[in-house]
Amino acid sequence: MPDFKSVLGAMAVVVSTTVSGYAAQCGNNAGGFAAWKTQFAKEAQQAGIRTAGLKALANASYSKSTIAADRNQKGVKYTLDRFVKIRLGSVDGFAAQARKRKARHPGFYQSLESRYGVPAGILLAIHGMETGFGRNMGNTPVIDSILTVAYDCRRSSFFVPHALAALSMVDRGVLAPGQRGAAHGELGHTQFLPGNALRYGVDATGDGRVDFYNQADALASTANFLRAKGWQPGQPYQQGTANFRILNDWNAATVYQQAIALSAAKIDG
Repeated sequence: MPDFKSVLGAMAVVVSTTVSGYAAQCGNNAGGFAAWKTQFAKEAQQAGIRTAGLKALANASYSKSTIAADRNQKGVKYTLDRFVKIRLGSVDGFAAQARKRKARHPGFYQSLESRYGVPAGILLAIHGMETGFGRNMGNTPVIDSILTVAYDCRRSSFFVPHALAALSMVDRGVLAPGQRGAAHGELGHTQFLPGNALRYGVDATGDGRVDFYNQADALASTANFLRAKGWQPGQPYQQGTANFRILNDWNAATVYQQAIALSAAKIDG
């Protein structure tokens, strides 16, 4: 079994920074973003962000595409059938794709289940639903998007720790300042928010760094996240079970959780 190691865990302290005392003034449009960045730089310095991270902050642009995506989220309003049709096409077709991927690297998925207790079906369902198995990992600059939602008043308190985490990752050379990801700053194959990337990232390849754009690192990190949240190895994961409730920590939309569980059962069945 690979000697998976979490090499980012020590950096997760930045995520624990208290946000209630933040002085930077949030806003609801691009008008105040430049002033907010200046204010936020002081907070970032206090949180331990250094030269590279501060430079990335200074160079960040307000992301209109991020705000547009944030204002137009519809997935949680769909019925399960509608969600599956839009996101997967069909459970059977999606599961067939996932089984082919599993068959190409059975030892890898078995090593993850042995170490973390999370079955291949769950990991493959998440991978496929998040990025189409890595085909679409997003095209928005991560720093721009995560700082934009940290500035935006709707959920500033939630995203500020993730913004600090992203800047910390830039400082440590594990996130390029221009790296692109999803609309809310999510990273890589399974779309980790930066704070979760710091806390749960795993080096599955043994190269000494965690790269969420590397499939092995991303899937090992996903398994580590679920196990850390309380995933129970060998137990069922359909709706009404303890493991199903853990899926809420990955995505709070019930239809998303249901689609993961249904797909995973087909993949592992």
